[in-house]
Amino acid sequence: MFDEIEFERIKRLPKYVFAAINEIKLQMRQNGEDVIDFSMGNPDGPTPNHIIEKLCEAAHKPKNHGYSASKGIYKLRLAIADTYKRKYGVELNPDTQVCVSMGSKEGYVHLVQAITNPGDTAVVAEPAYPIHYYAFILSGANVATFGLKWNEDYELDMESYFQSLKNALHNTMPKPKFVVTNFPHNPTTVVVYKEFYERLVVLAKQERFYIINDIAYADLSFDGYVAPSIFEVDGALDVAVEGYTLSKSYNMAGWRVGCFVGNERLIGALQKIKSWLDYGIYTPIQIASTIALNGNQECVKEIADKYEKRMEVLIESFGAAGWKMKKPKASMFIWAEIPECVKHLGSMEFSKQLLQEAKIAVSPGIGFGHEGDNYVRIALIENENRIRQAARNLKKFLSQFKA
Repeated sequence: MFDEIEFERIKRLPKYVFAAINEIKLQMRQNGEDVIDFSMGNPDGPTPNHIIEKLCEAAHKPKNHGYSASKGIYKLRLAIADTYKRKYGVELNPDTQVCVSMGSKEGYVHLVQAITNPGDTAVVAEPAYPIHYYAFILSGANVATFGLKWNEDYELDMESYFQSLKNALHNTMPKPKFVVTNFPHNPTTVVVYKEFYERLVVLAKQERFYIINDIAYADLSFDGYVAPSIFEVDGALDVAVEGYTLSKSYNMAGWRVGCFVGNERLIGALQKIKSWLDYGIYTPIQIASTIALNGNQECVKEIADKYEKRMEVLIESFGAAGWKMKKPKASMFIWAEIPECVKHLGSMEFSKQLLQEAKIAVSPGIGFGHEGDNYVRIALIENENRIRQAARNLKKFLSQFKA
């Protein structure tokens, strides 16, 4: 009705690239077709039983039914600090260096809103999880990007990364205030080692920028690889914050529990903005999350082992069908280069045809930025029998392009 009233912030968001695939998938399912869905990183397994039992116990107590704490109850913040101490040897103050969030995505967006001024610049390497740059755009900031490079083992090409980052820092106006990192990387699964963070922290202090690091997939690692935290590096607390989530490690995606930890100034900004915007996660969920972090961690290993087995089955069966891939060192994804015989289609058209003709849903790489257009992301959220069925469908689909 009031067309003259513009929603400028929303206008800066493009149409969601994955929407086209989701619409086709929904229509196919409504028509009774069986879609084998690798498109979204949505864990299919149950939350471990001891966590569910604690939720039920806490939910039966009326005192837990009121408003909670926007930055998280103390025992959960303490459990997060204890987890960092146990896993990374890092000392965190649960009051000033930890903030619970409704999943790491919510925490990330509100952190960016709290610390960003209109016209600021952040640097994000592409391909990238879309919210990593669109959070800044929604806040009226700008984003400088460069292409992420890696070797055949999905390890970051550090020399390329730091050369590109320095170019962005020195050739972008205004000079970037924030650099976003995410390893193990979504969507590419690329990993780094402690040396990367050592160099990044030194550069941050030299060039005066803050680091926002996302380690959502740190617990899903294979073949002896252990994902580091940036806070294993001396001095990182001066320049960085880090986001973590229980979604993947404990099959708790729908529970929406995450956190940000690190630099007191940035964490304080997140705590302050959340105090104005929400009353925190339902207290029984926070109590159960405390049990998840403090309890036996064998369940995390079992979840990682399940993804690794699926990964191996998919790589073997899809390889036999004509789509060669290499096993990554971490995450619940495979970042797969499109087969040569269909590369001319591009990731979006390939994904559409794969869905419509082979009933296999994947995420087109173009949805993660232009640097991803020769790839698709495959989420390991179907069981091994379904993966093998997908391979049979795939073989038939690819055969028409090889004639």
